Amino acid sequence: MSAYINRLPLEKMERAVLRSPLKFAATLAVALLSMSPALADELNPVGRWQSTGGESRYEVVPCGDGQLCARLTWLRADARTAENLQYLNEYVVSGAVPASDNRWRGTVHYEGETISGNLTMLSGDHMRVSGCKVIMCQTMEFTRI
Repeated sequence: MSAYINRLPLEKMERAVLRSPLKFAATLAVALLSMSPALADELNPVGRWQSTGGESRYEVVPCGDGQLCARLTWLRADARTAENLQYLNEYVVSGAVPASDNRWRGTVHYEGETISGNLTMLSGDHMRVSGCKVIMCQTMEFTRI
């Protein structure tokens, strides 16, 4: 009788899996995803990026205590204006800290202004940086290179 009692919960689980395989698969997927830290690494913005228009390139690096910074590393010939050249090899995003999944909040330095901004990973190879001052906002998208 004790063998039957020990087997009973397993039989119930087997019947539940057979009755609802999709629900079981979804539950299993959620459990596996929540245990896998490797997935968070896929959406890590550290690396080299190019604006979607191809006029500029940036390097996102860790800059202390879990923060991220981004440095302008290259400008296409037609983007080499006096205004843009002042930012070449300078950090244009600093002190970005995790705000939520795939999103960091920090300071954006743009057109002589220092404003609050966000860096959001859209996928492993695409990110968006946005910043607003009062009601004026600027958004740029980037592709990993």
